[in-house]
Amino acid sequence: MNTTPNPYKYLARKPKSVYKQLFIKDRWISARTLYGLHVNEEMPLTLEEIAANYELPLEAVQEAIAYCESNPPELASDYAAEEALMEATGMNDPNYDGRPKLLSPQEIARLNRL
Repeated sequence: MNTTPNPYKYLARKPKSVYKQLFIKDRWISARTLYGLHVNEEMPLTLEEIAANYELPLEAVQEAIAYCESNPPELASDYAAEEALMEATGMNDPNYDGRPKLLSPQEIARLNRL
């Protein structure tokens, strides 16, 4: 059981999710999604625009951006797990045809441990 208190007002782990990263409570929008909108090279949005677009308090968006900017280890962990799944199912193959390779129970168990 995790006994570490949550220092965030608007962010929490998503219940029953395989992701370790934090999401906006009760809306379940990942902090990383909001951060990505803010740092987008082609068309970055202001924090105010993101808050308005998602109907969130500005403070929630600020908290999400600060969380991502702190480079939490769970973001890297989630990214590595997604990359491993894509590699295992063949999604990274240049000839990928939209049908993921079926995984053995052992391979699924290995990926779940990441």
